[in-house]
Amino acid sequence: MPLSVLLAVGPSTEPGSLDEAAKQAGDAAGYVEQNWSTWLNTGLRIALILLVALVMRMLLRRALTKLIERMNRSAQAVEGTALGGLLVNAERRRQRSEAIGSVLRSVSSFVILGTAGLMILGAFKIDLAPLLASAGVAGVAIGFGARNLVTDFLSGVFMIMEDQYGVGDSIDAGVASGEVIEVGLRVTKLRGDNGEIWYVRNGEIKRIGNLSQGWATASVDVMVRPTEDLDHIRSVISEVADVLAKSEPWNERLWGPVEVLGLNEVLLDSMTVRVSAKTMPGKALGVERELRWRIKQAFDRAGIRIVGGLPPMAEEATATDPTAGMAAPSAYASTTSPQSMATTPIGPQANMSK
Repeated sequence: MPLSVLLAVGPSTEPGSLDEAAKQAGDAAGYVEQNWSTWLNTGLRIALILLVALVMRMLLRRALTKLIERMNRSAQAVEGTALGGLLVNAERRRQRSEAIGSVLRSVSSFVILGTAGLMILGAFKIDLAPLLASAGVAGVAIGFGARNLVTDFLSGVFMIMEDQYGVGDSIDAGVASGEVIEVGLRVTKLRGDNGEIWYVRNGEIKRIGNLSQGWATASVDVMVRPTEDLDHIRSVISEVADVLAKSEPWNERLWGPVEVLGLNEVLLDSMTVRVSAKTMPGKALGVERELRWRIKQAFDRAGIRIVGGLPPMAEEATATDPTAGMAAPSAYASTTSPQSMATTPIGPQANMSK
């Protein structure tokens, strides 16, 4: 290209490009100079929100962890003592505290981080109204789709927090009954009387009968003959109760005196005396069996016959005539008796015409 052409073109294009670039750079510098304070403010605000959220989450989780450890230490402190053996189940307390701690940590993290996220979006000047509306609609749809799961989870949370039952308790959950071997936020595992394991959803449990809380009642009905002396029966049972209350391990399983409540039923051939005692939870069946055993032995020694033993007449029966059980001889046994003669066939008649 000739030099004249370059000289003619150069001065006409290069100044315009430089001026445009300088203008753009100036505009950018002006934009940055005009908005740098806003950006810095927004960045510092976001960093402060994240810092506060993370610090709050860490402090809250640490506080919850210490609280759970303290609950476990208090359970271990009484383990092995009389109070611990009667009222505290260390595994139950540990599982309950761990479950509550897990739920609280998850809820606290969700609330803190969710709030921090919304505040960060608000710092970017984003309208949160459509986002919240969409999240609400999505939450409603998910809630309807997973309502059984949500119901099971919420029921499990309240069951654990209210300590309705725990590991080792014997409960009647309506749909199944047995000993609790695991408590979860969604499912409770029970071991039945025959060894089977029941998986019961917490949302299906409408009522719970806990047989391991508070105290139990051991009731024994003793059926005796109506001719027995009631005062004698009461005194014999009272002696049995005094001995039982001082024997190992029944002195720990009995939480109250063995009481003779009185006659529960009176019939023509029997009467029923009811005996009752307050026992340790879950030990009523063993106390009832021991009471029956000792009462039966004491009644045998005292000569008190309970219904179902030997009949009264059998004890007083004497030797009788051995021929009393034989049938009377038949009239047909004698050939000369009128009955035998009447049944004898008539023989041939002698010839009377000679």
